[in-house]
Amino acid sequence: MTITAPTRPAENTHDLAAPATASRRRVRVEPERAALAGLLVATAVLYLWGLGESGWANSFYSAAAQAGSESWSALFFGASDAAGSITVDKPPLALWPMALSVKVFGLSSWSILVPQALFGVGAVALLHATVRRTTGSAWAGLLAGATLALTPVAVLMFRFNNPDALLTLLLVGAAYATLRALEGEHAVRWLALGGALVGLAFLTKMLQAFLVLPALALVYALFASVPLWRRLGHLLVAFGAMVAAAGWYIAVVELWPAGSRPYIGGSQDDSILELTLGYNGLGRITGEEAGSVGGGNGWGSTGLLRMFGSENGGQVAWLIPAALVLGAAALFFARRARPAVTLWLTWLVVTALTFSLMAGIYHAYYTVALAPAIAALVGIGTWALWRRRDSLVATALLGAATAFTVAFAFFLLDRTPDWLPWLKYVVATLGLAAAVMVVGVRHLPRRVGAVVAATALVAALAGPTAYSLATAATAHTGSIPSAGPSETTPDGPMGMGGGMGGGMGGGMGGGMGGLLNGSAPTDALTELLLADADDYTWVAATVGANSASGYQLATEEPVMPIGGFNGTDPSPTLAEFQDHVARGEIHYFIAGGGTSEISTWVAESFEATTVDGVTLYDLSYASG
Repeated sequence: MTITAPTRPAENTHDLAAPATASRRRVRVEPERAALAGLLVATAVLYLWGLGESGWANSFYSAAAQAGSESWSALFFGASDAAGSITVDKPPLALWPMALSVKVFGLSSWSILVPQALFGVGAVALLHATVRRTTGSAWAGLLAGATLALTPVAVLMFRFNNPDALLTLLLVGAAYATLRALEGEHAVRWLALGGALVGLAFLTKMLQAFLVLPALALVYALFASVPLWRRLGHLLVAFGAMVAAAGWYIAVVELWPAGSRPYIGGSQDDSILELTLGYNGLGRITGEEAGSVGGGNGWGSTGLLRMFGSENGGQVAWLIPAALVLGAAALFFARRARPAVTLWLTWLVVTALTFSLMAGIYHAYYTVALAPAIAALVGIGTWALWRRRDSLVATALLGAATAFTVAFAFFLLDRTPDWLPWLKYVVATLGLAAAVMVVGVRHLPRRVGAVVAATALVAALAGPTAYSLATAATAHTGSIPSAGPSETTPDGPMGMGGGMGGGMGGGMGGGMGGLLNGSAPTDALTELLLADADDYTWVAATVGANSASGYQLATEEPVMPIGGFNGTDPSPTLAEFQDHVARGEIHYFIAGGGTSEISTWVAESFEATTVDGVTLYDLSYASG
């Protein structure tokens, strides 16, 4: 049976009486618009306030943005340095806004990080518009937008320069376009737009973008108002748009002569297709990732409860149980919202299961991909049950969702017993009291009922809001940031606030970087690297892109990252490096980023010197 979506949702009038005059209509609409403006302004403040405290954030991507601001070739390919030795281990779409911002405003943490914050504000606005259109209720959209804005991992990633910020915005846009296609008017155009946005998301973070495809395809196949054969045709058009939006870049890079472009970082045979299917593809699922430095248990324990464990719980899990309950309830209580609920439930379940069971490289910040689905289900489900609050079943479900949410929040807050120890008791007391009153809200005066609803919402969002504020107040650097305060685990404290992984990788002393953290050169070392910089293609080379990144950002000159991010990519080979040295293209080799065949050769062939605890080798005498 086909359920036809309305061409244009009518405004929900269950709670607000229809206005009798145009002036009353304006009075009714203006508070909603003011609330939306307030939400977006507050979100912008949350994402922008003190942003510069994070410095270069992930210096791996910041260095690539700097390189792209200096070289159009480096910009196009996503090279780590302006001389184009090797690319980052992702497609370059997320780098392009940062690099263009640096080109316009100059190199600074603000020019790199502000685009991420703007992506966050855009995602909140777009999710609000999607839910509002689905339900006809501006207040449902506001609740969804606020929930997304206050998800701790969302605050983290929209204040950081990993690709996940742009990925989230693009995928929310794909969901909006798909739901617009269900309305019938210009369906093919909207569906093609949704496919194209997924294609662009692929150019942001490769196969992770495809986790939403089951949700998008399923909802159109089930709920479109056209015959089945036309639905399949429309889906094929969307698939073609997706392939075109992503495939043009893959084809260009794969067909481009390897000798005139950077090596494809993250691959073992200089192929973007291998990177797509291996290191950034199926290898993430199986754990078989050539060139990776870990896998399996090295990336955390897998299992169905992974999203609720100590690594992920405080990041995103606060409202997952409520989202599942409210989403399931909305399928029964809000027929008009069934297509949207189906989309968001499928998005949440497929993505959460994938993250829970994947054996390859996994980091907790990936869970920002769950945040839009959780927020949308909370907004739609709360609206669906509240508008049917004359039903005991609806209020009982709403009360149960509230009670379970605050109980789970108590559990999560108890993981940080020394941080705001009073908060969990306030959340539990207010939340459980509100949950009981929600069940009987139909017997309460209207204004009292509104107070009860507001209290329930405050209690449900207090925990993630507190974690989000803690996240925004903390500087985050390195490759594996985490949201919230420090969290105690059975094995001891786990730093959740300022970036993780400080002890991983080699060569962490002095100004040297390592596998996960960028280098921090002193003024004396920076001055040395800048001496005669114009005479060299690379002012220095070192093992690992993070080690190279700090030197490059300090000097704004190319630094060769031997072996790419992990230091394990076969680029350059020893012979290629020796040729660069013989041509006089590299001034210094900086030890400490890690060891390789190249570093061994340098140590055996050149004399070492030490500057502020960092060991360097002057390679210039070998030129000519």
